[in-house]
Amino acid sequence: MATRIGLYPGTFDPITKGHYDIIARAAKLVDKLIIGVAINIGKGPMFSVEERCTMVREEAKQLIGRDIDVRPFDNLLMHFAMEIGAATIIRGLRAVSDFEYEFQMVGMNARLNSEIETVFLMASDNHQFIASRLVKEIAMLGGDIRPFVSPRVAQQLIARVAEIKRKQLAGAAE
Repeated sequence: MATRIGLYPGTFDPITKGHYDIIARAAKLVDKLIIGVAINIGKGPMFSVEERCTMVREEAKQLIGRDIDVRPFDNLLMHFAMEIGAATIIRGLRAVSDFEYEFQMVGMNARLNSEIETVFLMASDNHQFIASRLVKEIAMLGGDIRPFVSPRVAQQLIARVAEIKRKQLAGAAE
């Protein structure tokens, strides 16, 4: 019997409890889950792709007994899915605005490869509002991010924010 490979792509800058929830649920649906960490320089990530992959690996380690791999990618999602042999792309949905964007992406992806299905998992009700962008903004403004990310990720994010602020102060002093 063939191994059912699922791909959960994202930027994960940083990985949130919402991402983790989707990963845990998606891992139950496939034999092997590959988490594709998009390099996505255009989004101006706070963390390097290597740092993001490490964060995702550390969080996914908690899912004992699940076959999960984390890989960076910088090409077209459908090309990456074909490279890894994925039959399914898993996407999380939080709100109607996510659906509109994802709906367009599914149509385009189906044109590129109609053999790969996209499956949507609704965010759990206690994670529907969590977005990495908002978590970073809260952290930059000194807010409490602990409800939205794991303690390990919170520590890394707080350290990165402190580093960014030190650089901004040093730049302003020049």
